[in-house]
Amino acid sequence: MHVLPLLLLVAGSAAVAGLARRTPVPAPLLLVAAGLAVSYVPGVPGYELDPEIVLPLVLPPLLYTAASDSSYLDLRAHVRPIALLSVGYVLFATLAVGWAAYLIVPSLPLPAALVFGAVVAPPDAVAATAVARRVGLPSRITTILQGESLVNDATAITAYKVALAAAVGEGATWAGGVREFLLAAVGGVVVGLVLMVPIHWLRTHLKEALLQNTLSLLIPFVAYGIAEQVHASGVLAVVVVALYLGHRAWEVDFATRLQEEAVWKMVAFVLESAVFALIGLQLPVVLKGLGQYQGAQAAWYAVAVFLVVVAARFVWVYPATFLPRILSARVREREGSPTWKGPFIIGWAGMRGVVSLAIAFSIPLTVHGGASFPDRNLLLFLTFTTVIGTLVVQGLTLPPLIRLLKLPGRDVQAETLAEANAQAQASRVAEEHLDALLDDERNALPPPLADRLRSVLERRRNAVWERLGAVNPVTGETADDTYRRLSREMIGAEREVFVKLRDHRYIDDEMLRTLLRRLDLEEAAAYREAA
Repeated sequence: MHVLPLLLLVAGSAAVAGLARRTPVPAPLLLVAAGLAVSYVPGVPGYELDPEIVLPLVLPPLLYTAASDSSYLDLRAHVRPIALLSVGYVLFATLAVGWAAYLIVPSLPLPAALVFGAVVAPPDAVAATAVARRVGLPSRITTILQGESLVNDATAITAYKVALAAAVGEGATWAGGVREFLLAAVGGVVVGLVLMVPIHWLRTHLKEALLQNTLSLLIPFVAYGIAEQVHASGVLAVVVVALYLGHRAWEVDFATRLQEEAVWKMVAFVLESAVFALIGLQLPVVLKGLGQYQGAQAAWYAVAVFLVVVAARFVWVYPATFLPRILSARVREREGSPTWKGPFIIGWAGMRGVVSLAIAFSIPLTVHGGASFPDRNLLLFLTFTTVIGTLVVQGLTLPPLIRLLKLPGRDVQAETLAEANAQAQASRVAEEHLDALLDDERNALPPPLADRLRSVLERRRNAVWERLGAVNPVTGETADDTYRRLSREMIGAEREVFVKLRDHRYIDDEMLRTLLRRLDLEEAAAYREAA
């Protein structure tokens, strides 16, 4: 891809994603729709999704940022349902969808149909979790969807390799396939375990935030590349490393954390936006190669496969949810008895994404002996329609469905109360520590400065409690909101004075930057982004 088309893709997708934030439509859906519309605009360059770029260069950073933002403790607490979805469901979908495609398309051999089953097996939970956060799903469902998305790509890619080996005539056997799957999975975890400790040690011993964040940008590519080099799962290696580093991020200095959060938010925003736009832009590519399959016949195949993909997830999710509880008293005691609503949302949240398309585009043109891969262009088309169908149909209906089922959302009041109690405990310990430090003659401070340290602690302790207090009837703000707004306005007034002094040459630009950075840090401390 040339530089200008790439820049247009990034800039255009970022603009559409920014627009989506002002609309009720989830960003992935608007991006896909924009890609579909733009794909037939005269003069728009052709964008063909290259698996050699998406899998090693786009997938690792997206996995890394998702895993590092996830809770290791929450994922561990829900490891059983996550494993049943990310491994069990993907393998089940590979077989179920593959067998159905074999029956639906008369000319499609079973090995090629199983390749297709592996291609469309992994849901892309980026879109689903984006909707979940926006609508306010219960934290358990959100955690399960996030955990599934971190591991299912590894399962699908390995299943695809095994099915492809059988389809191209490389003599693959079921025993060999199971062995390859286990080696890839175990190897990926081992590579991650080997890398995570030295990488964390390096992160904590680099003294400059700039170097630490440069290392942070390299980590997912290093983990993925090393694992793939030894024929292990690069996806699992990235996930293991990211979960460990995210769990121990508190050991890195504050400057690194602040920079790293901003850097990775930008990277994830750009990549996710470009990826979903790229999905829509593939329409001319997949239609061009359809050949003999045209009109009603191709549409029938697409609708039938879409229905099978949607139904297969429900066929797996409900037994996987309720059978363990029927068979195990321990599971019933630990996890309780869910209603039918939660599994229904998890089943409906099975939207497919760019990984399925990338795997589909990596299907070779020929098989053993030089013959063409059976119905490759049709499989590309069916993958595309499945991805678009799940994103549009399920993505658009998921928010109203969640509201219709009236699932209990996050208890904001309880979360704020827990935060206030945690802050109160931390402030009490910090105040005791401060008193002990000030008793030491080496730490002697004038009373005004000592009082200032105590006032900072008191401000942090009271800020969370104030969010639980009464709301101003005129502005609709809590006392904490008003404090932050007034603080920002005071800082804004100072900032204007500094700029005027620079403009009148009382201070130079270097001093202005120093003064503005000081104000920026104070503003960041006073005004916390709501999340």
